[in-house]
Amino acid sequence: MRTVLIAFAANVAIAIAKTVAALITSSASMVAEAAHSWADAGNEIFLMIADRKGSRHRDASHPLGYGRDSYVWSMFAAFGLFTAGAVVSIMHGVQELSGDEPGGHYLINYIVLGIAFVLEGTSFLQAFRQARGSARQTGDGTLEFVLSTSNPTLRAVFFEDSAAMIGLVIAGTGIAVHQITGSHIADAIGSILIGILLAVVAIVLINRNRKFLLGEAISPELKNAILTELLSHHDIDRITYLHVEFVGPSRVFLVAAVDLAGNLREDDLSIHLRRIEHELEERDAVEEAVLTLATKDETSLTVTAQAGR
Repeated sequence: MRTVLIAFAANVAIAIAKTVAALITSSASMVAEAAHSWADAGNEIFLMIADRKGSRHRDASHPLGYGRDSYVWSMFAAFGLFTAGAVVSIMHGVQELSGDEPGGHYLINYIVLGIAFVLEGTSFLQAFRQARGSARQTGDGTLEFVLSTSNPTLRAVFFEDSAAMIGLVIAGTGIAVHQITGSHIADAIGSILIGILLAVVAIVLINRNRKFLLGEAISPELKNAILTELLSHHDIDRITYLHVEFVGPSRVFLVAAVDLAGNLREDDLSIHLRRIEHELEERDAVEEAVLTLATKDETSLTVTAQAGR
C-alpha cells in the first residue's frame, strides 16, 4: 500500500504540472505525457481498492477468500491505462501530424519533464527495491519476479513507473527535435510512441491479471518448495498428488493426497488429516488446505532438481 500511495502522490503532482505545461506550450508530446500521468493517477486509486478488497477474510459466501478481487480491480487499472493513456496519446499524435503547431516555451517543457523524471524515478526506485528484495528470496531475477509474482499491485506500479520514465525520455527527445528543426512532426511522433508504449504495458498487465483469474499453474520452483515443506512434516510419509493455485496475492489453495506415517485406524486418520490441514492453514500463504489419503498403487511425487539453482 505504501508503494501505491507514493506513486499516487507523485502522479497527481506530475499530472498537474504536465497539464499546465501542455496548455502553455501546446506540445503534442506534453499532452500525451499529461494524459499518461492522469491515467496513472486514476489507476493508483483502482490499485488501492484492489489492495483493500483483496485483503478481506473469507466468509460463507466466499470460502476461498476475496484475493482474486485484487486481479479484477488491477484489470480495471490496466484498461484505464490503455484507454485514458494509450488511446488518447495516439489519437492526439495522429491529429497533430496534419497540423502545424508552432513551437515555443521549450524551457517550461524541459523543467517539467526534469521534475517529473525525478519524482517518477523516486517512485520507481521504491517499487524496484521491493521487487528486488522479494526476487532475492525466490532466487529469480527482478524482472522475472515482477512478471510472475501473484502481487498485481507491485507489478502494475513497477511497469507503470518504468513506462513513465521511458515516456519522459521520448517526450523530451520529440520536443528537442522540434526545437532544433522547427518541425512539429517529431513532437507528434513522440506522442504516438508514448501511446504505443502505454498500450504494450497495458496489454502485458491485462494478460497477467487474466491468467491469475483463470488459475495459472504455479512455477516448478514453488511446487518444489511446497512439496519439500509437506514431506518434511513428521506425519507425512509420501505425497502422490499436489494441486496448488493462487487465490489472491501470496495466497494459495492447496490440495494434496498423502500417505500418513504409521498404521492408524480410520477415526485416527481423519483426526490426523484435519490437524495437518489446520496447521497448514495457520500459515499466511495458505488460504485453505484439503488433504486426502493416497492409495498404495499411486506413484509418489519427488522434488525435482532445478537447473541453474
